[in-house]
Amino acid sequence: MGSVYDFTARDIEGHDRSLAEWRGRWLLIVNVASKCGFTPQYQGLEALWRARKEQGLTVLGFPCDQFGHQEPGDEQQIRQFCSLNYEVSFPLFSKVEVNGGHAHPLYRWLKREGRGLLGSKAIKWNFTKFLVDPEGQVARRYAPTDTPEKIGRDLAARLGT
Repeated sequence: MGSVYDFTARDIEGHDRSLAEWRGRWLLIVNVASKCGFTPQYQGLEALWRARKEQGLTVLGFPCDQFGHQEPGDEQQIRQFCSLNYEVSFPLFSKVEVNGGHAHPLYRWLKREGRGLLGSKAIKWNFTKFLVDPEGQVARRYAPTDTPEKIGRDLAARLGT
């Protein structure tokens, strides 16, 4: 696979969606969870999405239950939680695995293209973020502790705003 646009993922409504739908945009791809210490980042991610979507940013949330069973709900419960608690309007997808033999192909590619600290591939926790440039290539990988506000400052420099 040559770019993020080569992948398809099932959205939270159960529809297969090609990531080519967002060709030419900056993408912030995040593995999310509802019962994590980083869950309040949903608020910052939504704020970043609303502030930057007209400038070419799309946030894509991929629920994952691989870390401490912190995303135990089904898609309907996840959608309801995100809507009621954080008014999430950015695209959400069905649960995926990000590590191991059943990792979603998108995440296998993201980890290969955007390595972590000291060149590691594995995702260590929820709210690991990948910034993908408009050409569909990984521009940067962010740790769970990197806040949406920090990413917003980085994006401002990249977008020239």
